[in-house]
Amino acid sequence: MNTQANVQANTQTSTQVNTRGDAQIGALANAQASLRATPHSYLVGLIGSGISGSLTPAMHEEEGSKLGLHYVYRRIDLDAQKLDASALPELLTAAERMGYNGLNITYPCKQAVIPLLDELSDEARALGAVNTVLFKDGKRIGHNTDCSGFTRAFQRGLPDASLERVVQLGAGGAGAAVAHAALSMGAQALTLFDVDVSRAQSLADELQKRFPNARVSAGTSLAESLAAAQGLIHATPTGMAKLPGLPLPAELLHRDLWVADIVYFPIRTALLQAAEALGCRTLSGGGMAVYQAVDAMRIFTGLEPDAERVYTHFQSLLQR
Repeated sequence: MNTQANVQANTQTSTQVNTRGDAQIGALANAQASLRATPHSYLVGLIGSGISGSLTPAMHEEEGSKLGLHYVYRRIDLDAQKLDASALPELLTAAERMGYNGLNITYPCKQAVIPLLDELSDEARALGAVNTVLFKDGKRIGHNTDCSGFTRAFQRGLPDASLERVVQLGAGGAGAAVAHAALSMGAQALTLFDVDVSRAQSLADELQKRFPNARVSAGTSLAESLAAAQGLIHATPTGMAKLPGLPLPAELLHRDLWVADIVYFPIRTALLQAAEALGCRTLSGGGMAVYQAVDAMRIFTGLEPDAERVYTHFQSLLQR
């Protein structure tokens, strides 16, 4: 799809975003200027809200160095610039003009970015969410590495966990990806909850079509669903450093649950701490962060990162 005319119209009418975005575009330009113009140079970034503590830049830059690349990764924090998702058209255009190779996209932009892209990978189209944008041959190509990232993390951290009945909190961009991953790994029954009930129902309907042999539904009683479940997946921003707290009443947890959280900063969220206190098996969002970064880096560079090396580096970052 060609969206350049729409981008120009949005830029002309969004004077407030233009004013607030000047500093951010300057940051894009500074990052671009720091690169040597060689075939082994890569400039990428992360767009999202509340990402000042993200370890993704450090993971990418360290592995880039190990691969012999000059690899620069910049945070583009909407909160720090007092912007929101409406700034995406301007930011994507600026990144293209500054020579960025691509961008990672996180909350709250994984679905909002889609109309601004020219192409989608099969997985991104199926999930209706994008967390990686590649700039190539004058096109913006959207990918999703959240699904593969969660799958690899789950298989590593909870390899023998029962997927008979799973409850998931969150039906947004990341939620769509991890729900797809859970069903792909064999979840027999998946019950979705979201603050936006219609969004949970829409995702459940779509997933049911994709996985006809499973039972996918939008839940009505969280307490009843959790009481009968073997696993809980948390896929909302609650628990992030900027949004601390629990995404559900702690009394709804029980020791027979495994609990997987996609939030990794902090690595031990309030949810994981509450679950561990009951004796639940838990999975932090760290593994997903590592493996989605590995897959995104492969898309940006065409090279194969060493996943175990990135995982080891990530663990060292958590100790700092």
